[in-house]
This record gives sequence, structure tokens and C-alpha cells, in this order.
Amino acid sequence: MPSTTAILLLVCRDTPGIVAALTGFILENRGNLIDCDFHNDAESQMFLGRLEWKFDDSALCRDDLRSRLSTVCSRYDGRFELHFSDVKQRIAVFCSKQDHCLLDLLQGSQLADTNYQIALVVSNHETLRPIVDSHSIPFVHTPVTRDIKAAAEARHLELLAEHKIDLIVMAKYMQILSGTFIAAFPNVINIHHSFLPSFAGAKPYHQAHARGVKLIGATAHYATEDLDCGPIIEQEVVRISHRDSVEDLVRKGKETERTVLARAVRLHLLRRVLTYGNKTVVFA
Repeated sequence: MPSTTAILLLVCRDTPGIVAALTGFILENRGNLIDCDFHNDAESQMFLGRLEWKFDDSALCRDDLRSRLSTVCSRYDGRFELHFSDVKQRIAVFCSKQDHCLLDLLQGSQLADTNYQIALVVSNHETLRPIVDSHSIPFVHTPVTRDIKAAAEARHLELLAEHKIDLIVMAKYMQILSGTFIAAFPNVINIHHSFLPSFAGAKPYHQAHARGVKLIGATAHYATEDLDCGPIIEQEVVRISHRDSVEDLVRKGKETERTVLARAVRLHLLRRVLTYGNKTVVFA
């Protein structure tokens, strides 16, 4: 869409009249609503909504809009976010030695309709530096061991602030982020090479092969301090058979990982994912 849009995300207790109040607010402030999605979770009695409308800076400045929305949304004692489609988001990619997810993200960032920029790549190995250098993106090598992990994460947080990063994408970064790090920077998407919650942890393809499953998959989720347990954004599966070796599973799995991670990142950047508890609602 060529026009700038405003995007409101709201998570709150379900109360009659929320949609009417929000759509009325948009109309009163000269907005033209173009997309409206909401979900009522009967079990938790939660309302989750996403509204997008054409926004004209000449009619109302962004700070004023945010202030007025805060007044409206505060009635519902929930959590709201306001975003604008013309703000290009800055991503830091964390990776180790495998390149397939990194390459896919780099290619995606060059597309005309992309609303993100890869502003930084961080790795605990030097392996992928030539690829990143060829795209003229800052590459920072930070070794991570148990003894220096706290110092390494402190350095990473400094880099995120320095490069004004909005989102971390863990593109096969074979390290576990600490609870301290996640608390300081919670916007982290991870790709796990398994259809979670099955086969969490290390070597899931080996686990799947040993179990003789007929489907393998990949899961993109928000990272939490609990390993592979964060809110799930996107998943995909691929069929396998007894003829497939572990190596076949890895090859098929890598193709799925790239697709799932790319979709999850796009959904997040389009502000189509709302979290509540350890779950998500995805307005795809």
C-alpha cells in the first residue's frame, strides 16, 4: 500500500463495545479504516484486536494520535501498541555457522516491498563474515563460552542500542539467551528445527529419525528464558519416510526452516502477531 497506515494492536479483558469505541475513534480522527481483525478468547476472556487505517500527518500529528489513543485504550486496562507502516524496522541477525536462514533474510531485505533493514549481524564464529561483508553490513564476532557469556551478552546489548535495533532474529544462533538478556531486549524471534513441542533441545532431527516419525517440521517462536518454549508464531511440516536418513531429514528440514522463519519475521514486521500468556494470535 503506497499510503502510510497506522496500526493499532490491543490486548485486554473482553468488554462490550471495544470495537465500536476504536472504530469510532478512527472515524472521529479522519482515519479511513482498511483492515480490522479481532479475536475473543472465551477461555481467558481476553480481547485481541488489530486495526489498520490510512493515516494523514497533516490531519493529526503522530504524538497527538498516540496520546489520544492512550486515553481511549486506558479504559480497558490492557496493553496497546501504535505503529506506522512507513517506519523501516532495523533487524539484528544472530547466527553461528549455518548460512541458509541468514542468506534468506539477506535476500528478503533487498525486495522492494520489504519494510526492514538488516543493520547488524552478530555471530559467535567468524564463518559467515565473508557473506555479510559482501552486503556491506556490520559483522561483529563475539565468542561465547560459559565463563564469558555474561560479558558477551552485555556487549550485545550495547550493540543493539548503538545500532537502534528493533528486532533480533536468531538465524541458527546456537546459543541460549539468558533470562537477563531477554528481560532487557524481549523482541527476539528464534527458529527451531522441530515441530515444537516435539523434540525440543539439541539434535531434533536425530531424535525424529530414531523415533521413526512420518512428519518433521520447523517452528518460529519468540525466545524466552525457557529453552524452545516461547510463544509460537509460525510452523510448517514436511512428510518423510523410512527411506530417509538423518542427512535427508536435515536437508528437508533446512528448506522448511528458511520458509517458516521468513514468514514469522514478515508477520511480526507487519504487526500481525499479538502475544498473551505463552500464546499468540496471528492475523495473517
